[in-house]
Amino acid sequence: MEGQEEKQEKSLVLSNKLFHLTHPDVSDIDRIRLREEVLDAVKSDDMAPLYESLVADNVLEMDPKLLESMRAKNAEELKKIDEKVADAEENLGESEVREAHLAKSLFFIRISDKEKALEQLKVTESKTVAVGQKMDLVFYTLQMGFFNMDFDLISKSIDKAKNSLFDEGGDWERKNRLKVYEGLFCMSTRNFKKAADLFLDSISTFTTYELLSYDTFIFYTVLTSIISLDRVSLKQKVVDAPEILTVLGKIPHLSEFMNSLYDCQYKSFFIAFAGLTEQIKLDRYLHPHFRYYMREVRTVVYSQFLESYKSVTMEAMATAFGVTVEFIDLELSRFIAAGKLHCKIDKVAGVLETNRPDAKNALYQATIKQGDFLLNRIQKLSRVIDL
Repeated sequence: MEGQEEKQEKSLVLSNKLFHLTHPDVSDIDRIRLREEVLDAVKSDDMAPLYESLVADNVLEMDPKLLESMRAKNAEELKKIDEKVADAEENLGESEVREAHLAKSLFFIRISDKEKALEQLKVTESKTVAVGQKMDLVFYTLQMGFFNMDFDLISKSIDKAKNSLFDEGGDWERKNRLKVYEGLFCMSTRNFKKAADLFLDSISTFTTYELLSYDTFIFYTVLTSIISLDRVSLKQKVVDAPEILTVLGKIPHLSEFMNSLYDCQYKSFFIAFAGLTEQIKLDRYLHPHFRYYMREVRTVVYSQFLESYKSVTMEAMATAFGVTVEFIDLELSRFIAAGKLHCKIDKVAGVLETNRPDAKNALYQATIKQGDFLLNRIQKLSRVIDL
């Protein structure tokens, strides 16, 4: 785990610390420690542009001498890089010119000057011929996108890689790495189904340590799969997957969370779920979807329980989940009203009656609806043609 953290891109490690520093649930003691760690990281890479933005957001306090010192170091380093670029363009070959421009791009990325970094990456790309090297530039752009949570930049970069660069070629290893980047993007934008598919495709070929550690990757894979896969697929792809089983025990509550759901041990599931909520809430990518994810998981587990019954008493369900009848009544009434659960509550008898929709009938109705729509379109078209 330590080795994996060392491989993770420094900017993404810093972004997690910045997220925790501004999170309301983080204790004051941890906040003080995080502020010191963030300031040390900013100083170590002379990140003057980031320091200014953090001061403006009241995350760090202004130190004019420190800012002036970092600006001076940046100006001096940029001058040396520009001299190397000029020398390469005058005296050296195309490969050396590209390397000099790449060094300038990495400099702007390191100090977190996003706009200049993107401009310089475009210049570097214009000097780049090999598809693999162009893909590496896309990965640098994606890392900046995740640092700034710029989903528009991430989306455009992924589309560029998939629809443009891979048509020209591209090696197997980089294609697999891109799947993890795209999976993280999908998870961050609440497309959990696609994220789960991409993560599961990448389990045996994972090498994207610059983005996240393998343990974190498995954590995301299990969480997204549980609300996306049916019971049979979950067993085949997740519960019995050797790559997942080797890591599962390292992550608190995750093993109990997954196995108790599959084994229908609902009381244990709720205990493990409660233990995981803090990790989900404090995760930079999952935090915005915390309430949504909590609802989806409860929908999955309640649906799984009710699948076995035509009718069941509220008391029996409350006992199975280790909660009160009042809690179950309140919970289920919300999910039923939202159309998430197909059942009804007989409050007088204290019974839940399931009313699962007929899949064949639903398919028939959808076919009829689509057929009517198609006939209407054909009629409109025929009028135009007749004219």
